[in-house]
Amino acid sequence: MDRLGTESAFEVLAKAKQLEAQGRNIIHLEIGQPDFPTPINIIEAAYKAMKDGHTGYCPSAGVPEFREVVAHHITETRGISVHPDEVTVTPGAKPIIFFTILALIDDGDEVIYPEPGFPVYESVIDFIGGKAVPLPLREEVDFRFRLEDLVDSISDRTKLLILNSPQNPTGGTLTPEDLKAIAELAQKHNFYVLTDEVYSRILYEGKHHSVINLPGMKERTILIEGHSKTYAMTGWRLGYGIAPQEIADKITQLTINSNSCTATFTQIAGIEALTGQQTSVTEMVDEFQKRRDAIVGGLNAIEGVSCIKPLGAFYVFPNVTQLPLSCEALADYLMNEADIALLPGTSFGKYGDGYLRLSYANSLENIQEALGRMETAIMKL
Repeated sequence: MDRLGTESAFEVLAKAKQLEAQGRNIIHLEIGQPDFPTPINIIEAAYKAMKDGHTGYCPSAGVPEFREVVAHHITETRGISVHPDEVTVTPGAKPIIFFTILALIDDGDEVIYPEPGFPVYESVIDFIGGKAVPLPLREEVDFRFRLEDLVDSISDRTKLLILNSPQNPTGGTLTPEDLKAIAELAQKHNFYVLTDEVYSRILYEGKHHSVINLPGMKERTILIEGHSKTYAMTGWRLGYGIAPQEIADKITQLTINSNSCTATFTQIAGIEALTGQQTSVTEMVDEFQKRRDAIVGGLNAIEGVSCIKPLGAFYVFPNVTQLPLSCEALADYLMNEADIALLPGTSFGKYGDGYLRLSYANSLENIQEALGRMETAIMKL
């Protein structure tokens, strides 16, 4: 257990809640969940499913009807042919990360993962006994990796490469050229790719690209998707993976031995999410884009802070290296002095040093208030 890490966002949230209990007015920019309600058609579908008696166990790989809908959705959006048997449904997307690494990685196998990145990647690699190899995402290339860094990270023990695009915590996205290079290296060096695409619909420019649809990649790619971000369903716990049949079977076996299955009525609601109206998604992304533009402009107006404009997700990752505090001390200072909850970049690995992560999954009014508080506090340093 000593090798298992955590998510700092939940620790900061707990501290912020303690301060709120003391009467402080904390603005929450630390948690990565949409501040929009789950669309009513999805709620009604779940309620009907429960009333109709869909409250018992279901097949561990998922409700067949939901797996069929997911297979069709991925076929349409990624331009590949997906069979329902290649779909495994889990309570949230995290189990796909955990189960894939459990299924593929033996002691000493190397896993390359993006850093700064979602902290669960490194945590699970270490826990399983693999060797975690960070791949730096660099601001000078819009928080993508440099090809030479990826080439240097590969060894004869490399078993898996983890991708995340659009990315948490930076909002960066991989280009088609990046993905082509990854595909060539994966096939040359015979490693798998785990591609985390839970923010695929929260994109502000261009279209989403996935490594899974490149020649020779479907058979060595595990794709992660879910409903938490796109449909504001974080608490519903509904995710899924697309994997080659033999890996999908292993993920199902691990599901049987852990959580048994994902709630049946949640999956029925998930069918409605994918097949019903999508205007709520469009409206949410439009609102996120307004907030992104406001927060990027506001951060760049603060002396000593610079911030590039993210292309996806709902995070900004401003550079604070010109300020006299470390990013950890600055995050604490802004919590205690300005009542703003946010995260230091080092919550996402050593390559996050010198940055902060702010989630703009909050109202435009609160974001503008936070920017004002932040500027006032930083001027006192």
